[in-house]
Amino acid sequence: MRASTVILLACLIPLSSWGQAVVTTFGIQAKPVIPFTYLDSKVNLERANVTSSIELDGGYAFGMCVRVALTKTIALETGLGQIQRRYSFTLNNDTANYSETAKVRYIGYELPITALIFIRLGERAFMNAALGFSADFYPSDAQRDVERGRIYMFRNRWAQLGVIGNLGVEYRTPKSGTFYLGATFHRPFNALSTVDVTYYGRNFFPYPVRGSLSGAYLTADLRYYFHEDPAKRIRKKTKKKKKE
Repeated sequence: MRASTVILLACLIPLSSWGQAVVTTFGIQAKPVIPFTYLDSKVNLERANVTSSIELDGGYAFGMCVRVALTKTIALETGLGQIQRRYSFTLNNDTANYSETAKVRYIGYELPITALIFIRLGERAFMNAALGFSADFYPSDAQRDVERGRIYMFRNRWAQLGVIGNLGVEYRTPKSGTFYLGATFHRPFNALSTVDVTYYGRNFFPYPVRGSLSGAYLTADLRYYFHEDPAKRIRKKTKKKKKE
């Protein structure tokens, strides 16, 4: 948490130095999670005759975001969102001829801080790239029972840091706000969870297998930023100064 505090302060310091050039825009976002094989999204576990696999097969994230435009080409962005990762898992025992598949959800909250750079593509179309960090919070463990087994996902930490990268395009309308489409990659610095998958024999003797999940994921981002008129904001500040 000390590291996240330092990062937050480092990002807020430039805001005071830009003074009246700063324009703040509020937005909302929805981000479906895209399963991607190359992100260590699947874990295979094995012990004696018991095998199991856990794989990220989707989920979704949503929340609000705040963009602070420092110049026409540079901005900072933060916000608060919830992420629900959906995992499918299998539990097999060859000797007992038992096999079952089920799903479990793991919920977290994210507080990201990113720096953005814009490239103008047209009169109102822009492309941007962003890189930054996220403070990730996990309120509880996750559990799912099946007929003869259980999966239990232990949170390794209630809070940890991750790195995020983003690439997207947006269209800025004259008065109806900004519409954004992009993709975000999010990877925690440490493993998301330690996971136990347990098979219960007929005498209820447990046979656990253990592994860890990285928690990395890719999302498709849909965002809407409410309209902010910089000229109107400047006029208000000018009138306020005259009154003073």
